[in-house]
Amino acid sequence: MIIDLSVAINLQTPVYPGDPATKIEPAGVLSRDGYCDHYISPGTHVGTHIDAPMHMIEGGISLDQIPADNFIGQGRYIGVTNGNLMAIQDAHIEHGDIVLLDTGMNEKYHDPVYFSDYPAMSEETAHYLVKKKVKMVGLDACSVDNIEGFPIHKILLAGNVLIIENLTNLRTLAGKQFKVYALPLNLELDASPARVIAETT
Repeated sequence: MIIDLSVAINLQTPVYPGDPATKIEPAGVLSRDGYCDHYISPGTHVGTHIDAPMHMIEGGISLDQIPADNFIGQGRYIGVTNGNLMAIQDAHIEHGDIVLLDTGMNEKYHDPVYFSDYPAMSEETAHYLVKKKVKMVGLDACSVDNIEGFPIHKILLAGNVLIIENLTNLRTLAGKQFKVYALPLNLELDASPARVIAETT
């Protein structure tokens, strides 16, 4: 079974405070031009997206420099609150896994509290994930950080652990074995919206 873990991108998609609003305008109208086409102007961190080291690390690599197989891996679902390290340690994480953290925040995705009162990962947890050499860590919240300076981003990205934010439908993966395909656009940039899916076995 294929489970879509991505939010839709449209004019109502919430954006992180301070980020640019998404713009979508018609470039071709089927009834007028014989084809449908659109101009889109999203920020690189809109909706479900993947952060590359360039996002927070001086001299860090951009998405296009990351091997494509880094975006695919065995998934590990973990239900967490405030980056509960014990829950992560009990999840039997292995080298190369893609760890998905269910915080429950997706239920408040269109509520202002989504960007103001969300659980963030602890530095201890971030260091643990780097030590385990996971490929990516994703969560159903707007950020792995909620304090100034973004220390969690920096720990993960400096340790070559990519970050997926604004996931959805994570609870459907509880108790399942699955593979994750988290594919961003091949941009020479710091981040990209992505279509993230899980394939259950």
